[in-house]
Amino acid sequence: MSDHRPVGTLGGSATPLAESFDVALLDLDGVIYRGADPVPRAAEALQAARDAGMRLAFVTNNALRPPDAVAEKLNGMDVPADVDDVVTSAQAAARMLAERLDEGSRVLVTGGAGLRQAVAERGLVPVDGADDDPAAVVQGYDPELTYARLCEAALAIRAGRLWIASNLDSTVPAERGLLPGAGSFVALLRTATDRAPLVAGKPERALHEESIRRTGAERPLVVGDRLDTDIEGAVRAGTPSLLVLTGVVDAAAAVAAPAGQRPTFLGADLRALLQPAPDVHVEASSAVVEARCGAWCCRAEAGALSWHNDADPDANTDANPDANPDAKTDAKTDADDGLDPLRAACAAAWAAADAGNEVRSVEGDVPESCRGLFADDC
Repeated sequence: MSDHRPVGTLGGSATPLAESFDVALLDLDGVIYRGADPVPRAAEALQAARDAGMRLAFVTNNALRPPDAVAEKLNGMDVPADVDDVVTSAQAAARMLAERLDEGSRVLVTGGAGLRQAVAERGLVPVDGADDDPAAVVQGYDPELTYARLCEAALAIRAGRLWIASNLDSTVPAERGLLPGAGSFVALLRTATDRAPLVAGKPERALHEESIRRTGAERPLVVGDRLDTDIEGAVRAGTPSLLVLTGVVDAAAAVAAPAGQRPTFLGADLRALLQPAPDVHVEASSAVVEARCGAWCCRAEAGALSWHNDADPDANTDANPDANPDAKTDAKTDADDGLDPLRAACAAAWAAADAGNEVRSVEGDVPESCRGLFADDC
């Protein structure tokens, strides 16, 4: 069993995470793949986690693809997945509709195939226009969304129909960069209608609860790359979380994480599932915070972070070059992944911020995993 601290506090686990938790609720984009490209070593790490007894569930805010299409994409990246392993915000949104509408009710679908399929599977009737007398509007990401379809949704919403959004992600990652996501189009309709939707996806509870129902998880671990969806959703649900640095969040964003968006564990990539998580100890006074992780100590004082290494006072780089998430290594790694200085920095910066002493700079030698935390320390 895990000996981690309460949700929202960086802690440790004496046993590998894959043994401490029964189900990993895994985000997809930025965790397992980036657009069309697999994240290096993700498939090998997930297979090793399965071999250790952990069940994998693939939980996505993206409502575009039906579960079978998501499973097909994962299998194509050497990540075995069945349809029943996939949980989407479309499914959560469809459940919300079914709980509020009579069977056979018409629902105007402003989204893609995944959302339309999820609505139909709940015994509701997908329609395309406000003149079809829908009882509700459900909205999700769709790269082929047109102005005409948005107009139909706006008319129905203005007429007082129930409005549910699959998620509010403002962007979606793609090979060329971040592109407008479902939340951007929800914002457009909010402006046009002066109304706000109910929301199914992360960080709201509906998708998390759908994941727990479908997996039967008793000791779930949320795994994600975004603070404002994956990690905040886990904190709201009281569920431990693992933040991986293969997607949206980098070291600087992790150190600056606000209360309510702080992970329980931190890893370079999914190999973190295969190792115990090092503990982090924090000592704070009115003006100084010291956080220790492994041999590293990070001190927050007068708005600045500084480090020293008890094992080697002259050390200014991390112990393990495998902290580079693009290094070619086996799925299993040494227990030291090189992120102990960053874990200590996160704990120190969070405690200082909570006391009203936000950190804004660094002093002295900066460990490799902590370089670039602020614009002037690169």
